[in-house]
Amino acid sequence: MKRLVDLNCDIGESFGAYSMGQDAEVLEFVTSASIACGFHAGDPATMRRTVRLALEKGVAIGAHPGLPDLVGFGRRAMKITPQEASDLVTYQVGALAAFVTAEGGTMQHVKPHGALYNMAARDPALADALAQAIRSVNPGLILFGQSGSELIAAGLRAGLRTASEVFADRSYEEDGSLTPRDLPGAVIADAETAVRQVLTMLQSGTVTSRQGTTVPVDAETICLHGDSPETLEFTRRIRNSLEAAGITVSAFSSARN
Repeated sequence: MKRLVDLNCDIGESFGAYSMGQDAEVLEFVTSASIACGFHAGDPATMRRTVRLALEKGVAIGAHPGLPDLVGFGRRAMKITPQEASDLVTYQVGALAAFVTAEGGTMQHVKPHGALYNMAARDPALADALAQAIRSVNPGLILFGQSGSELIAAGLRAGLRTASEVFADRSYEEDGSLTPRDLPGAVIADAETAVRQVLTMLQSGTVTSRQGTTVPVDAETICLHGDSPETLEFTRRIRNSLEAAGITVSAFSSARN
């Protein structure tokens, strides 16, 4: 059973006059935050505000680069080359890093968003392009990627530190991938179900797929999605449940220095 884990949330996804999520409240319970960089969501003012909030709460900061698709929230797959993927990530990581530096902080990690994350989880060439782009910007950054995916393998090939990620609010397929969002049950809407899934992943190193099979996972960081209306309740319940089970919750970098 794991006794140490990071709890992360994707935040900073408001845009212009449109507000999304409960970022300030969620930051009371998470230990790492992946902040949108303006392509799938977010804008310069939101990035600055979210970075400042995370620093005030002592939460480790990561970039959350996505595909250039505000309308689809970065969740629609695009046909892009590895070089295009590299350029997209370099641009977005650099933008968020500037805000972090301006606010007197340091950046912990990079976690691709949505379709870009899922595409790179399956495609070694795309994953290598993302990992190399991150390394070229800052070799000290940690690559967050789905447990057992090509992203983790690519990060290790590039000489990056990696954090294997599991999901509290998503169901799994028997091949270890996340259930596509257009299928029933893809998003977990019940807090008790999410808590049970998280504790099982930490206690046994497995998750039960939608098909009922047992899938091995390495739970180093647990993700929640900030755009869900249940996120605040889930985050509070999961944090309390982890601590009640004797599991230390801390940022990935500080927990493993």
